[in-house]
Parts: sequence; C-alpha cells; structure tokens
Amino acid sequence: MKADIHPNWYPEAKVVCACGNTFITGSTMPEIHVEICYNCHPLYTGQQRFVDTLGQVDRFVKKVEVSKQKQQERAKILEIRKSKIVERKKERPSLKDLLMQARKQAAS
Repeated sequence: MKADIHPNWYPEAKVVCACGNTFITGSTMPEIHVEICYNCHPLYTGQQRFVDTLGQVDRFVKKVEVSKQKQQERAKILEIRKSKIVERKKERPSLKDLLMQARKQAAS
C-alpha cells in the first residue's frame, strides 16, 4: 500500500443539519454541514414538505402566477375584440340584414 495517498480518517466527525440536529459519525472531514437529516427528512417524519435548496418551487409558483395574470389579460383583450365586432355590426348592417329589411318593407 502506498503511503500518503489516503485521506485522514476522523472517527468522531460532527454532522450539523440545517434543522439544528447534530450527531457524530466517522468521516474524512472533521465537520459536515447537511441540509436534511433523519430528524427532518419526510420519509422518516411522515410529514410532507418541499426540500428546495435552489428555489425551484418558488420560481415555479411565480411562473404559474404570471401565467394566470397573462391569461386574465388575454381574456380581457378577447372580450374587447368581441365587443368591437358587435359594435361594428350594429353600425353597419350586413348584406343579409339589409335583404331581410327589404323583404319586411316589401311585405308591408
């Protein structure tokens, strides 16, 4: 076995979780910081929660909110367009409407 190629072994390495839990284990690092442990992991606790370190859930929620706002704006635009079409039809009758009016006048 070659000398000086293996890392140092720390039999009492301290592990510190983001939830505040600490425990001792063996490692090549004297102190380890973790984001989730057995004390706060959903599998062990039975409570569902999002483990989101990169903010992906927040970004998704923001995208959903923005898309809802855009859909509402789009619906308003479509309603305005429809009302404009109705107003145009009232202002200028179509050929069908003109023919129907002519028939009514001829009949009376």
